[in-house]
Amino acid sequence: MPLVDSLANVTWRKSSYTDDDPGNGSTCVEAAALPDGRIAIRNSNHPDAGVTYFTRAEMSAWLKGVKAGEFDDLG
Repeated sequence: MPLVDSLANVTWRKSSYTDDDPGNGSTCVEAAALPDGRIAIRNSNHPDAGVTYFTRAEMSAWLKGVKAGEFDDLG
């Protein structure tokens, strides 16, 4: 089964901070829990442009770092 088909039946959730207006910089992030346990992340304005995958442990580490302010200098 092609990867695109395997993602067609997952539920994508958009961040509440997403702004789909291209005039505002289009910060468009959405995530989906996959049947194999991974988390998929993509740009909601360009869903066919590619997907990044994380294990649950990787996503947990990322979220903890974000909440702790470890990446504030990047934004």
